[in-house]
Amino acid sequence: MMNTLEKLRVKIFADGADWDSIMEIYREPYIAGFTTNPTLMRKAGVAEYEAFCKKLLALVPDRPISFEVLADDFDEMEAQAWQLASWGRNVNVKIPIANTRGQSACPLIARLSSQNITVNVTAVMTLRQVREAVDALAPGTPGIISVFAGRIADTGIDPVPVMSEALTIMRDRPRSELLWASPRELLNIIQANKIGCHIITVTGDLLRKLSILGKDLEVYSLETVDMFYRDAMAASYIIRTTD
Repeated sequence: MMNTLEKLRVKIFADGADWDSIMEIYREPYIAGFTTNPTLMRKAGVAEYEAFCKKLLALVPDRPISFEVLADDFDEMEAQAWQLASWGRNVNVKIPIANTRGQSACPLIARLSSQNITVNVTAVMTLRQVREAVDALAPGTPGIISVFAGRIADTGIDPVPVMSEALTIMRDRPRSELLWASPRELLNIIQANKIGCHIITVTGDLLRKLSILGKDLEVYSLETVDMFYRDAMAASYIIRTTD
């Protein structure tokens, strides 16, 4: 697995909010950063947003971490963005591409980016949104555009051409990186790497599968046959071949 991971150019960011898992994977050298969001934090039982974020920053001072604003009003979003950025130099501030009323957040993204805040533009799903985000990000400031490729795939659309075109659009912002968000399978890591995507977020369930990345398929086949046999024997299943 490590040989395969070492060949990857795409950076793996761990995505989640389970504290025990974070402490375990932080030791892995192939984890280049961390992301989370309010939904993942709620599922993990996080009660205090600010306390959790600051605790994570204390554990991970040396890799980028993306935290999301919580407001829906742009003025409040802006105030929260500055607060989040003040918590650590490695904080990337997640700003959704629009608020819940469908109003574009690009003017806010432009203001923050022009003032040297690293913005992670999140919840992006269309190439129109990618173009708008590119136009909003300051050329001299690092930035991230998170395209939710997994959710695009959920609708029956192949995300690979979308992500490839997004990379083309982003050529005008060499300091900005494309992030493949919400992957559904390990194959997505290989796909992201093949097209030159900069970052992919990987949730805990997929991180636990990394041990089979690049696994010999003949070996995997035999292990599968053995699993089926052992489970059948353990369940005492029978097929009567005589009356």
